[in-house]
Amino acid sequence: MGGVNPYIEKAKIEQAKRPFEVTFVLEEHGKPGTVKTFVVEPDKIPFGRTGLEGSILDIAAGAGIDIDHACGGVCACATCHVIVETGLLTCNQATDDELDMLDTAPGLTEKSRLSCQCVPNGSAPIKVIVPGWNKNYVKEGH
Repeated sequence: MGGVNPYIEKAKIEQAKRPFEVTFVLEEHGKPGTVKTFVVEPDKIPFGRTGLEGSILDIAAGAGIDIDHACGGVCACATCHVIVETGLLTCNQATDDELDMLDTAPGLTEKSRLSCQCVPNGSAPIKVIVPGWNKNYVKEGH
């Protein structure tokens, strides 16, 4: 879908201008599981066709990490909910539309974001937790 929803407020983003690291922690059964660090090369953005260009969801696609996103990454659900454990201040501000969607997400924290709308500017490394309950086990064959 390309990460654009014409019916919501447009997020104000600043694209990264230099390489930076994103560390993904994939929770399993409520505990930290697989950890993968990916170096984002700004000239390779976008990595896919879901979420805003340079969003955590887009970066995850480039890193080979599957974050469920039932709406196609257009801020119309909360299935791509992640927790930005470190580096949240390098990301764009959440819009009211994103905050409304986050209100429907389980396990909400002060560092929760929709990965399709959260775009880091690359000024520092970030660490993202992908909650284990966020996986679509039917799609993944479990």
